[in-house]
Amino acid sequence: MPHSATTAPRTPAHLPVDGAHQLRTSVRTARWGELPHAGSAPVLTVADGETLTVDLVSHEGIMPDQGRDPVAFFAQFGVPAQDVLADAREIAESALARGADVLPGPHIVTGPVAVRGAVPGDLLRVETLTLHRRAHYGIVANRHARGALPGELPDDRSELTGPDLLRGPTGTINAFCTVDESEHGVLRYTDTLAARFPLGPFVGIMGVASSTEDSPLSSIPPGAHGGNLDVKHLTCGSSLYLPVQAEGAGFYAGDPHFAQGNGEVALTAFEAPLRATFRLSLIRGDVARRVPGLAGEPFAETRTHWIAIGLDADLNEAMAQCVRSALAFLTATTGMDRQTAYAYLSAAADFEVSQVVDQVKGVHCLIRKADFPGEL
Repeated sequence: MPHSATTAPRTPAHLPVDGAHQLRTSVRTARWGELPHAGSAPVLTVADGETLTVDLVSHEGIMPDQGRDPVAFFAQFGVPAQDVLADAREIAESALARGADVLPGPHIVTGPVAVRGAVPGDLLRVETLTLHRRAHYGIVANRHARGALPGELPDDRSELTGPDLLRGPTGTINAFCTVDESEHGVLRYTDTLAARFPLGPFVGIMGVASSTEDSPLSSIPPGAHGGNLDVKHLTCGSSLYLPVQAEGAGFYAGDPHFAQGNGEVALTAFEAPLRATFRLSLIRGDVARRVPGLAGEPFAETRTHWIAIGLDADLNEAMAQCVRSALAFLTATTGMDRQTAYAYLSAAADFEVSQVVDQVKGVHCLIRKADFPGEL
């Protein structure tokens, strides 16, 4: 049953621009389903340490299995046309003009942004400074039998009883979520009852250009370049460290979320557009080599935790890689020997499954900074 979404935030035109530079998502500045590589021309160049505000577009509502017409798609849930973002419309219309029925990945990726002076061997530090909602609604999608229960869900045979569920022509199940006055996500399961859950906005895709000159990677699997990490802790106040693989670094972002549970089991989470402001800084030379925990893969931190990341197509190996990264961090930072660090991780660290739906699975480890007073 369609209904009108309520509690709209400030319109995109009235959101603050918190960075020194602003980058809008358009046909010129975005890629659909693929990531920038070493041969990709930058859409913007910034200096080391400068801030950048990016208007990020969600792919949900413009996918081929949703009709590639976001106005018509969201109208089914009672969203008026004026509440559908113009940049989402533009990108959907451009895909229709190209007749792009098969995409290398689903995500709208904005960039690349060159950081002046960045070269392989450096680290790019991506600080997420602010995140503003550009809409008051979004979608959780279960499609292509690519969630945690392939073969079970989506179930094409069962009747959908949830009033905010819509079956697409290819069997995709779209769950419509809104944001209420108390800044909670809302998913109705009857006409009078709804699940309400805290928002935790973050950017699912942050990465650097790969080293290849002419072979773009799909936006789906994460890797040493970062990309579709889907670590929900990378919200405001976090830093992500990425090994630079190409001159200029080639930073990009996409896959904005209003909320996600660890695992992201249905395939997507509460996908919806954000205005994100980042600071892009270079760590070079000996300092870069001393940044602990990096063994060629991304590493992160928040105000309260260090975050080691493990990635592999096999979840067990992703876990093992995450343990190795956490061990490398602790031995380099605290002076612990490897066996003592192993014991500490078992006693005190939290290993969480980031996601199991992006071909390459992710595990991240949360190490409390408070456990090591006087360290970094």
